[in-house]
This record gives sequence, C-alpha cells and structure tokens, in this order.
Amino acid sequence: MVNLNPISHLILHLLLLLFLASSCSGHGVPGSCLEEERQALLSFKHDLADRSGRPSGRLSSWVGHACCQWQGISCNNRTGHVEKMDLRNTYPDTDNEDWNSAEYNQSFLVGKINPSLLRLKHLSYLDLSKNDFQSVHIPKFIEQFKSLRYLNLSNSYFAGEIPSFLGNLSNLNYLDLNSYYSGDVSSKNLSWLSHLTSLKYLNLGGVNLSNTRVSWLHDVNMLPSLLELHLSYCQIDGNQLPLSLPTINFTSLLVLDMSFNYIDSSFPTWLLNLTSLKSLEHLDLFGMLLQGQIPQVIGHLCKLKMLNLGDNQFSGGLQEILSGFSNCRDNGGMVSELQHLDLSSNSFSGSFPESFRSLSSLKTLYLSYNSFSGSFPESFLHLSSLKTLYLSYNRMNGSIIPQDLGQLSHLVDLDLSQNSWEGILTEAHFMNLTRLETFGISTDRPALSSSLIFNVADDWVPPFNLRQVYIQNCRVGPAFPVWLQSQTQLVDVLLDNTGISDRIPEEWLLKISSQVKSLRLPNNDIGGKLPFQFKFPNITVIDLRHNQFEGTLQQLLPTNVPLLEELYLSDNHLKATIPPSICQLQHMRILSLRNNQFSGEFPQEWSLWSRIFAVDVSNNNLSGKIPISMGIPGSLEILKMNNNLFGGEIPSSLQNCSWLFDIDLSGNKLTGILPIWIGSKLSSLAVLRLRFNFLSGNIPQQLCNLQFLHIIDLGHNNISGTIPTCLSNLTALRSYAPIPTYYYYSYDELTTVIMKGTELQYDNDHTLRLVMSIDFSSNNLEGEIPEDISSLVRLGSLNLSRNQLIGKIPWKFSNLTNLETLDLSHNHLSGEIPQSFSSLTSLSHLNLSYNNLSGRIPSGFQLQTLDNSSYVENPSLCGFPLSTKCQGDDTQTKQTFPRGDSEDEDGNGKLGFYISMVLGFVIGFWGVCGTLLIKKSWRYAYFQFFDDTKDKIALAIALKVGCLQRRF
Repeated sequence: MVNLNPISHLILHLLLLLFLASSCSGHGVPGSCLEEERQALLSFKHDLADRSGRPSGRLSSWVGHACCQWQGISCNNRTGHVEKMDLRNTYPDTDNEDWNSAEYNQSFLVGKINPSLLRLKHLSYLDLSKNDFQSVHIPKFIEQFKSLRYLNLSNSYFAGEIPSFLGNLSNLNYLDLNSYYSGDVSSKNLSWLSHLTSLKYLNLGGVNLSNTRVSWLHDVNMLPSLLELHLSYCQIDGNQLPLSLPTINFTSLLVLDMSFNYIDSSFPTWLLNLTSLKSLEHLDLFGMLLQGQIPQVIGHLCKLKMLNLGDNQFSGGLQEILSGFSNCRDNGGMVSELQHLDLSSNSFSGSFPESFRSLSSLKTLYLSYNSFSGSFPESFLHLSSLKTLYLSYNRMNGSIIPQDLGQLSHLVDLDLSQNSWEGILTEAHFMNLTRLETFGISTDRPALSSSLIFNVADDWVPPFNLRQVYIQNCRVGPAFPVWLQSQTQLVDVLLDNTGISDRIPEEWLLKISSQVKSLRLPNNDIGGKLPFQFKFPNITVIDLRHNQFEGTLQQLLPTNVPLLEELYLSDNHLKATIPPSICQLQHMRILSLRNNQFSGEFPQEWSLWSRIFAVDVSNNNLSGKIPISMGIPGSLEILKMNNNLFGGEIPSSLQNCSWLFDIDLSGNKLTGILPIWIGSKLSSLAVLRLRFNFLSGNIPQQLCNLQFLHIIDLGHNNISGTIPTCLSNLTALRSYAPIPTYYYYSYDELTTVIMKGTELQYDNDHTLRLVMSIDFSSNNLEGEIPEDISSLVRLGSLNLSRNQLIGKIPWKFSNLTNLETLDLSHNHLSGEIPQSFSSLTSLSHLNLSYNNLSGRIPSGFQLQTLDNSSYVENPSLCGFPLSTKCQGDDTQTKQTFPRGDSEDEDGNGKLGFYISMVLGFVIGFWGVCGTLLIKKSWRYAYFQFFDDTKDKIALAIALKVGCLQRRF
C-alpha cells in the first residue's frame, strides 16, 4: 500500500469532489436540466399552441423539472445543457396515402418563436419544420446560435427575404429553408453562403431566386463540402443560367435537385460539366422544359442511382444516353448503378433500343406520356430487378406483351394503359408475378372492340393479390370476371368499357368494402340495384355511370359512406326522390345524377356541403323551387339543373358562389327577371345557359364584365329591351387570351349548344372550351344589331333569330372570320346583305329568312354552298340561289329555249369553235412554213430579208450611240 502525505490526500479529495460535481451538475435528478434553460423552454412553450388553440400534444410533456425528458428535447449527458430541439411536425407528407388535409392543419404548432431560446447557448440542433409561424420573418436572434450545426425551418410559414446573417452560423452542416408548401420566402443575394464552408446539405426549394440573376450558381459553387443541393421550385429561368462554369467546386456532390425551374431551352452548357461529379448519385431535372436530345454525357455519370428527366420537352430516341451508360464498366464488366429512371411526359419517339438491357440494376422505370412505338421491348425482360414499369400513353402496338413477362418476378407496379395493344391476355402472361400490386391495361380506342381481350379460365386463381386494377376498353365480360373476385385487398378498382353485362357480386363487394377507396365501373351494362347496403368506411369515389342500374338512393346513408367525395350515377334508370340524407355527406365534392328518372324536390340542406364543387342533376323530372341554401357553401363551381321542372326565380344566394364557372338552368319553368348579380358577382363565369324558361326583363349590362364568358344562351324566354352594345367587352370572345383549362378537366361535364341549327353536345374530350357562342333567339329584343358585335372575332355561332330587331346588318360582320353559324331570321331587318359576307369562309349555316332585306345576294365560295332556304321571305332579295333575278341579269336564253334544247345548242357551238380553231392553225402554219419548205428560192429570199433587216437595225443603233457620245 502506498503511503500518501497529507497534501496528496487533500489533492485527491479535491479532484474527487470536482468529478462528482461535474458529473452531477444539472443532474440531481435523472433527466433534469439547468433551471435557466428549463425556464427558457417554458417561455418558448407559452407562445405556441396547435391550430385549434388547444395545448399541443408535442408540448404536453413539457411539465416538471426533468426537461431533458420532454418530447423533442435532448441534453448533453455530461453537462445537462440542452443541445437539441426537434419540434418538427411528424404528420405524414402529402404523398402518403393516409394523408388528410384537416388532420394535417390541426397538427401545426402555431404562434411565434420566443427569444428566450437565446438562453440555450449550447444548442447545436434546431428543427421547427412544418409548423405555422404566421408569415413572420426569420428571427434575427438565430444568428447568435454559434454552436448550431443543424437548422431546419422548412415549410413553417416564414416570409420575406432570407436574412444574410445566416452566414454567421459558420458551423452549419445542414440548412433547410424549403418553403414550397408554405410562406413567401425570397432572396436577391446568396453571397452569404460563401461563409458556410462546412455546409453539406442545402435546401432552398420554393425560395424565389428570380432576382439573383446568374449569381446564385456562383454563390452555391463556393461550397466545397456540399453533398446535397435542393433548388426545386425556385423560379430560376433560362436567363439565370450562365453560359459556362469553368470549374465546379462542389465535386463531392451526391444529390442535385433543380426540378420545376422553367428553363425552357436546350440542355444548359454548364450542366455538361457534371461529368466532373464522379460521385453524383441523384440528379433531378424534372419539369424544367428542357428541349432537344439528352446529352450523351449524362450516361457517363456511372454512380447515378436516380435520374429524373420527366416533364420536359426532350425528343428523339434514347440510343445516345443509353450508349453512355453501357460504357460504365467495373473490373472489365458492364456496371450501371442506375435504379430509378424517369423519362415520362416528353416527346421521345421510336422503338426502344436493345441497350436497355445494360441497366441491369433498374428498379423503377417511368416512360409514360411519350410517343414510343413498336411492340413490347424484349430488352425489358432482362431487367430482372424491375419493380415498377409505366408505359402508359404511348403509341405501342402489336402483340400486347410476351408470355414470358413472368421473368420480371419482382414487378409490383405495371401500367400499360392507353396504347394500341392487340391480342389476348391469358394466364400465361401473369405467371410468376407473385408480387404484383398495381396492374393497368387499356387501348386508346374508345369503342369496345375485339382487338384486346382478357381471356382466362373461370377457375384461374391469380398468383398475385392486387391493390389497384385499371382496365379500360378491353373485353373482360360479359360475366363479371371470376379471377377479380379472388382479389380481396383491392383499394382502387377501374373497369371502364369492358363489356360486362352482369351484376356486381355481393360477396366480393363485402370482402373489399372495408378498405376500397375508389370503385369505378362506368360504361358497361351492369344491372341490378345500387350496392349501397354495404358499409364502405374509406371509399371516396363511386363511379357507376352509363350502366343499367335500377332502384332508388334511399340506402345512400352517411353512415355507410362517411368519406364519399365523388358520386357518378348518370345515365342509369334510377327513380323516386333524391333523399335528404345525401346532403349529410359532408365531404361531397361532385354529385352527378344526370339522365335518370328522379322526381320530386331537390333536398334543401346544401349548407352541409362545405366542399361541394359540381352538382349535375340535368335531364330528370325534378320539380319545385331551386333551394336557396345552394349558395351558402360558396364553393360551388359547376351547377347543371337543366331539363327538369324547376320553377320560381333563380335564387339570389347563388351570388355567394363567386367561383361559379358553369351555370345551366335551361329547360325549366323559371320566372322573374334576369339577375344583375350574375355579371357583377360571378366573375369566373364562362358558360351561362338559361334557354327555354320564362325569364323577363332586359339583358343586364353587367354581363359584359365577364371576361371568361364564351357560351351565353338566353334563347326562348321573354327578355325584352335592346342588345347591349358593350358585348364587345367579352374578352373570351374578342381576343385569344386563354381560358383557364383546369375548369374543364375537373369534372366530365356535358353541355348542349345550338350550332348549325341543331343541338350539339360537347364534353371535355370534345374541346368545350373552344366553343364560342351567343344565342338570344326567340325573345322580344328590339332595336338594331350593335355594330360592336363585329369585334368578337372568336365567335363561332351567333343566333339572334325570332326577335323584333330592325335596321341593317352591320357591314363589319365580315370581321367574324371564325363564324360558322349566323341566324338572323324572323326579324324586321332591312337593307342589303353586306357584300363583305363573301369573305366569311368558315360560314356553313346562314339563315336570313323572313326579314325585309333587299338587293343582290353576295356571291362567294362559301356562300355558293347555301340553298335558297337561307333567304326566303325577303321579297326584295334577288340573285342566286333564289329564282328571282336581279335587274341586268341575262335571262333570255332560259326564257326562249327549253332546258334540253339550250344544252344541245351550247354543246354544238363549242364543237364548232374547236373545229374552226384547229383548221385555222393547220392552214396558217402550212400556208407559210409549207411554202418555204417546198420552194427553195423563196426560202433563201425569206432568210436573206431577215439578215438585211438585222444589219440595218444594228447600224442604226451604232450611229445613234455615237451621236449621243459626241453630244455629252
């Protein structure tokens, strides 16, 4: 035993005390922290709550003294100082199938960031992402966290300019300021980035960098340690890309994401220098509108695992880029590490090159929305690791797929929809596809034919268990497929135009009812009663239109379909009343019941539909008044109640629906005056159809304020007054400014327009947005036709017939070069038909009958195709095609001779003319040339005469030129 003197004992005791003090500092109780830091956290908590105002669940554990055990807080085990605060919103991202917007909004922390956090002097990790800080600027005090290595403020509703003081956080390794989903964050200068030399991760997605010009790239290029760079949705355009970048400093980069910046040019030159990024694994250039061919050098990035070039304008074939990947070699063998390849939504064409087989590591392949052609590529069968293959919306043809598709035994998602496939699908095509969860197949031929047939044995049990099945324009019926009834895990079902004329098996419905979200069986001949007796707790879409269903909707209860958003039951044989319970479906967005036999009044409780977007109950037998509650939700955009028996006035509550885009109340018994608020409140209105009612009053001047209005039909009412001269203000009919197309693709609506004297039906697939029409026919309109209508150069149909209009036809109507239909019949118009009508080359239907027009009918290429019915009952009109001749026309021939004699005489006259012409040529030619050939002396004298004449002319010219030279 070693003997220690008293001084040594004292030193040992002091060291022991210091060790105990340091090890227990702030840890008198396990999980406790420094009191000053605990108070700072409580002050921070005081300024936050969740969206609903209740104390947030994430902060509910922030009680007591053990703050190091509070949710989201981590402390140093030795010192007890708070080093990490992670309060990110852990609710799933939007691409998660269980995502719910209402729940997401309730999961936010809402409030402000209390400066008390400054007392956390040892904080090195701060994550406040996906919360709501109510559009404040990023707090300046953050620059004082000198120890900070990780900072994530993404999608937390910050706003304003990114502060340059973030450059003072020189120890940062990770910086995420992504604001795509929230906030309005921008930057004019990123020079502060050059101070963050240790930065490895940078995400500025959604930050507006449009004012940085080309400097953004030079600033980012000053980060030598950078491993990941995310710049999606930064509003970088083609003018912000430098022509070249001599040296790339971030040579260790693993991830580069520049998606959704609209460059709209060929592949940037500086990006070709990416070949120096030998370690690059992830390259995302999706949605940049890049043009031309993909440079071969992209294929030289042999470490790439993910390449996303979708949603651009690349064209040509794939041979160039694939040849680059085929040169990637390791130890003498071909090696490509590419696992994810997205080339969808481009303009690629041609067949698939055989070199595809070199991408042996490929797991996901997206090739949809291109123009690829040919049969199913055999080279794909060598991609043994493939899990996802999307070939939809191309021009693939020939035999559907080879029977040895089963070699791709790892396939999970297979989509071959919307091509020109032919052939028969059998069990052999699906052999060994035991992991298949998504299957889509269809032709691009809407009419059901025998070109694509699903033919399997009745007792076939597939080796897979699908979650999604999408089959269109493919013969599956007539019986409901037995193999499909074995698929009990289905979430999305689409059998569209498949020739099924059976009933839906109730046992199968019962098996899938608990998890199915979308059930779509349109365009078949499926009969029986609607399957609403079952409970579908998760279903959001039911589409059974164009079938043979019968019965009522009485079993459509909110307890059975509590989450239903879209219900399509049009073109069936449903009857009775629409039950009031339908209004209790609080998530309802689209209700389509058109072309059935419903009767009675429409339910009144529209106010329960807080999200309603489209209601279509056209072509039924509904009666009563239109519910005044329909305007309470304010979300309505499409309302179609035409061809029913509704009466009363148009409810004024509709003016609350400021987003209304399409109103069709035609074919009812509505009364009252035409509402002024339609033009003053419904600024988005594009389609207005009120024909065949009993509406009165004048056409409101306010209608002229509707810049998107391009179909207006007020025909067959009792409207009086004059036609507004301000119609020239209808922007959509005057100029080629685009009408927002998203209205036309959100619901498969059907609109009837009177064109060329007949009713034509237009839907979204038949370019409804291109129809330009005005119909004021069969009213009591007076006065003259406003000349300003001639400025509506996009107008395709104008019907003002059966009114009391007077005056002349505006001569400027010749400006309406797109006009196909013009009906001014049954009025009191006078004067001549403008001769400029001959320039209306698109006109195919013209009716000017039953007026007081006079003078000669204009002639023109297009007008010559019209018959006399276009002009009848205008006593003073003359000329073709009427039998009445104008003064000065020569009618003697037809008056003197019968038709047959006239034609014979005309034919004999032509024959005599031709004979005389031939005889004159023969006599004249041989009378001169024949004599010269026969008599030699005459021939010499003839040519001698021409030689002498030539010499005399040449001498005269020479003398004249010499005289002029002496004079000047």
